[in-house]
Amino acid sequence: MSKEKKGYLKGWIPYRIKRYWMYITVTIIALVLPWIRVNGNHFFLLNFDHKQLHFMFIRFDMQELYIMPFLLMMLFLGIFALTAFAGRAWCGWACPQTIFRVLYRDLLETKLLGIRKNIKNKQKDPDFSKTENKIKEGIAILIWSVLALVAASDFMWYFVPPEDFFKYLADPANHTVMIGFVLGVAAFLIADVVFIKENFCIYICPYSRVQSVLFDEDTIMAVYDPIRGGKIYEGHGEEKHKVVNSQKEVQAVNGPEAECTACESCVRVCPTHIDIRKGLQLECINCLECVDACTVVMGKLGKPSLVQWSSERETEKHAGKTRYFRPKILGYVGVLTAVLVAMFVMGSKKEGMLLNLNKEVRPYKVLSDGTVENSYLGLFQNTDIKNHKYYFSVNNKNIKIITPDEPFRIAARGKRKKVIVLKAIKPLAKDAKEDVSIPIIINAYAVDDKKKISIFRKEVFIYPTKKHLEEAKGK
Repeated sequence: MSKEKKGYLKGWIPYRIKRYWMYITVTIIALVLPWIRVNGNHFFLLNFDHKQLHFMFIRFDMQELYIMPFLLMMLFLGIFALTAFAGRAWCGWACPQTIFRVLYRDLLETKLLGIRKNIKNKQKDPDFSKTENKIKEGIAILIWSVLALVAASDFMWYFVPPEDFFKYLADPANHTVMIGFVLGVAAFLIADVVFIKENFCIYICPYSRVQSVLFDEDTIMAVYDPIRGGKIYEGHGEEKHKVVNSQKEVQAVNGPEAECTACESCVRVCPTHIDIRKGLQLECINCLECVDACTVVMGKLGKPSLVQWSSERETEKHAGKTRYFRPKILGYVGVLTAVLVAMFVMGSKKEGMLLNLNKEVRPYKVLSDGTVENSYLGLFQNTDIKNHKYYFSVNNKNIKIITPDEPFRIAARGKRKKVIVLKAIKPLAKDAKEDVSIPIIINAYAVDDKKKISIFRKEVFIYPTKKHLEEAKGK
């Protein structure tokens, strides 16, 4: 090989290695994140047990789940935007299914146990007619079963925090649902990774069907260059059929300038068993293994890869540069930004206290001295991380708070029920033919931090007619 050809690959780092680093990063984040707490709150936790959502180390209780729709919108819009921009980049670079398969196939079966001879040939299955390979595969399944339990537990930690998870694990009789769910997820991961394999990506995962309507000629993906390499297939869609099988045939069909050597390295290395030279296919997960394979082969010939991580516009059609900032992408970015801003605005309105007020069934009570009382049942919840003392005020100077007669304490994240009794200190209805509903606003606040924790609830104070008042006094 000439110095010029040797120098072509100098400093080149395969996408496979970059993906491995990405997998390590994603795995560390997924495993470590549930353990990190700030003021007792997690980065993300959807806790059905305590009816809470933790997001970005802020806790939202059931009454504050208005932020959940924004998270779901960001999730789906983010997936759509990523797909329109870079195809199935999620599948190849961050999806747990792909990471688990690489871990099982490339690390356990190939590197550790030697069941597969070469990670560059993913089309050839191991020879399980040999007893040795059967034993090794059993060991691989056993190792993966342990890892699957860890992965299932990690998944559960985003719904049951680790500090509760291990307590519940020590008391299995009272937490059979959680344990059953973990075992079920682990069993699915074993079946998926060991037996279903990439068929999950091809036939089961709905994402491959969604992506077809999101792609355009500027979407970045693994693309074969038929102008440089030559046409390998003829026809359209599922009717495409292969027309060449060797370099001589490639050049005979396309001319002597066709560069594809028909070595099929790009085919053998593909985990979803497709030929990238056939064109856009839903099964492609953008792992870029074919780009690496062709880069090595063509690099030895002193030429750039025939399969590039690029767009159809730039590579297949040679119609100009890829338009990264096209209207579709800008539209997604605009909508995502609007949703993000709205989410933060809504999140900033989080109250330090939750209060549910319900008026008692009896509309009012008339005392022996002729004064009128209304009663309300309040459920208070301190959502702050500190203890607070709470009290009220009413926006009507003719209504006085009777009960409670002094501030009361609620511990951090505690709840407490209180009966609130309001009394009219002077007549509020004159010559009315019906009982009067007087709108009032009850201001509940933390005595020690009124600026931060102060909420308002609209209620009504029922005052009887003069006739009803006299009748009630007579009783």
